[in-house]
Amino acid sequence: MALSYFLLLSLTFQLLLLLRVSSESSWIAGDVSQIQKNLLESAKSPDVFDWMVRIRRKIHENPELGYEEFETSKLIRSELDLLGIKYRYPVAITGIIGYIGTGEPPFVALRADMDALPIQEAVEWEHKSKIPGKMHACGHDGHVAMLLGAAKILQQHRHDLQGTVVLIFQPAEEGLSGAKKMREEGALKNVEAIFGIHLSARIPFGKAASRAGSFMAGAGAFEAVITGKGGHAAIPQHTIDPVVAASSIVLSLQHLVSRETDPLDSKVVTVSTVNGGNAFNVIPDSITIGGTVRAFTGFTQLQQRIKEVITKQAAVHRCNASVNLTPNGREPMPPTVNNMDLYKQFKKVVRDLLGQESFVEAAAVMGSEDFSYFAETIPGHFSLLGMQDETNAYASSHSPLYRINEDVLPYGAAIHASMAVQYLKEKASNGSVSGFHDEL
Repeated sequence: MALSYFLLLSLTFQLLLLLRVSSESSWIAGDVSQIQKNLLESAKSPDVFDWMVRIRRKIHENPELGYEEFETSKLIRSELDLLGIKYRYPVAITGIIGYIGTGEPPFVALRADMDALPIQEAVEWEHKSKIPGKMHACGHDGHVAMLLGAAKILQQHRHDLQGTVVLIFQPAEEGLSGAKKMREEGALKNVEAIFGIHLSARIPFGKAASRAGSFMAGAGAFEAVITGKGGHAAIPQHTIDPVVAASSIVLSLQHLVSRETDPLDSKVVTVSTVNGGNAFNVIPDSITIGGTVRAFTGFTQLQQRIKEVITKQAAVHRCNASVNLTPNGREPMPPTVNNMDLYKQFKKVVRDLLGQESFVEAAAVMGSEDFSYFAETIPGHFSLLGMQDETNAYASSHSPLYRINEDVLPYGAAIHASMAVQYLKEKASNGSVSGFHDEL
């Protein structure tokens, strides 16, 4: 009798233990759509939403340019400390890499950029930029707030994660290739996939947009000095006129797209600066022109043709030309290409999270994004999150009138968190784990 009693007691204890373990793991093992809805509800809760808004506004008031984001980085690190999230700093001067989960494979990364722009804010509101000539006019303050929101949610469920989520807070996206520098300093060590989100005023609120394959163009710049022989404008026969040579060059460069490029393969060559001369009656010794080049394919070949056209057209007009394809040390940026499998995953997550009509198939754009450095190294996916509503008009990015619809922050946080959870869940179910992160 006593033996039976103890046997029954032991079985009861084991059953209760099994139920507890099952309950603790139900968050990650349960219905995927329900998990995502729980993440969205958490992101919308006052505790998380109000916190994200405060962080975003504080960053907005104190904008910092590329590689100067010291106070922004300090704020992020203080919040990570309060959340108990381990991180590595500095990476690429001001960048931060945080880690949530097991500390073991698989590793999936979420990225947010931190830098502002050299623009004077024209929006009059309580939290207007306090730094003259600097402004968050591309939504990076919102990107940081959304990633921290995702971190807060994921940290609450860190024991349920089936791998490690890597948080990448990146400096210097605006033309200074911060992603490339972070990559060089090991930001992607053992990471198998990476996701990025950018706020967009062109997409309706509550919708997200993306596309598989080429999404954003590669970008580069060029600068050329055309040198002739200056003199009096009334006796041009005694000069070698660089103005005429430069004019011919500008027109000839247009033919690279209109006559040498497949119409179905978008490319852009734009001359946007022309400088030279300072008097009406003097032909200058030289003219400096500069511009941008955008392409999804054949970028290097297009650059070489630009150089050939400039130097040979200058020679036709008896001038010399020097061409710099990396003005101010800015190297060309590769195109942003979305991985097909990650695109499919994103599309499903957005529809499960926000509804079947919430996903928008995006068109390819000629704008560029240095997330491309990450996505050319490992499978990556970049997306746009809409914030345009019917009652308020939101200016496009890089405008002094740029504003953020702060109601979008929970959606961005929830999408970030859902993509990470879903990716780790699928990797675990497939039994596909590679590599090992030896130190966090």
